[in-house]
Amino acid sequence: MSSDNEPVALEANQPSQFYRGGAAIAAFRSQADADRGPEDWVASTTTQFGKDEAGLSRLPDGRWLRDAVAADPVSWLGEEHVAGFGADTALLVKLLDAGQRLPVHCHPSNEFASTHLGCRHGKTEAWVVIGTFGPEPTVYLGFREDVPAAVVAEWVSTQDSSAMLGALNPVGVSPGDTVFVPAGVPHAIGEGVFIVELQQPTDFSVTLEWRGFLADAEAGHLGLGYDKVLDCVERRAQSPDDLVRRTRALTGASVNLFDAQADPFFRADRLHVSGTAALEPSFGVYAVLEGAGTLGPVAVHRGSTVVVPHAAGEVVVTGDVVAIRCRPPSVSSLGS
Repeated sequence: MSSDNEPVALEANQPSQFYRGGAAIAAFRSQADADRGPEDWVASTTTQFGKDEAGLSRLPDGRWLRDAVAADPVSWLGEEHVAGFGADTALLVKLLDAGQRLPVHCHPSNEFASTHLGCRHGKTEAWVVIGTFGPEPTVYLGFREDVPAAVVAEWVSTQDSSAMLGALNPVGVSPGDTVFVPAGVPHAIGEGVFIVELQQPTDFSVTLEWRGFLADAEAGHLGLGYDKVLDCVERRAQSPDDLVRRTRALTGASVNLFDAQADPFFRADRLHVSGTAALEPSFGVYAVLEGAGTLGPVAVHRGSTVVVPHAAGEVVVTGDVVAIRCRPPSVSSLGS
């Protein structure tokens, strides 16, 4: 059995999805098979909605990471985290390769999820763009103008895709850009955008534009019906300037990728290591973007994904490495 006190390299974990993609993940991980799927759930203790095991990550010794954390939460997460969140990582990280435009959708807030879905977590998320393909890689983020509830309901009822997509802010993206997506804000990821996604640890999606993507409308409303689930949609206008950061030119030893608005949900920084760097003790999920070296005892290179338990202590990174470090929210942010 592997130790729960050391960093652990993880293999790809790609549960089936309804949309195309996966070539960018295969290239990133140097996989021979490019058809495994458009999402790689990294260090996941979360299942796909309605599934018992799909989505969960296995450790190299065969255990589900979920079960390992439940058996020894303090080693994995640290005493302070457990005091605030229990045996809950409070984080889900994915690699996501949009081989086609994703449908217009949104996610419920903590309050909506607690009231209607029996879960403390909704699904606020954020994207770190690590690759783009094609002539105009674009994401769509929030309504450009306030939209009345009756109009949203009509768009969904008639499946007016052009109206839904046309109402959103189109934002061109390139590697190094980060996008914060609060719960409720309608959005879509365009074809050719490859991201590291951080999110709250649920698989709750409200699919406004289901036709051409899902089998039927029943798959799009979390079993609640659209009459109820559309209450979670943020219909007020959003400014992309409040949600998008351009971080490519920032090259400090540790670049904070999100503003304070993300702190109650997750934390992420981009590490630029040349030589050695010691990292403070923390549960963390790492995706190596460039270079090669070691993360504690684990040899890493572009495409490596590693989960680090809190009990690993002050982990030392050596070599020439650029990596995304993803962490849960700090307990102090719970009151934010």
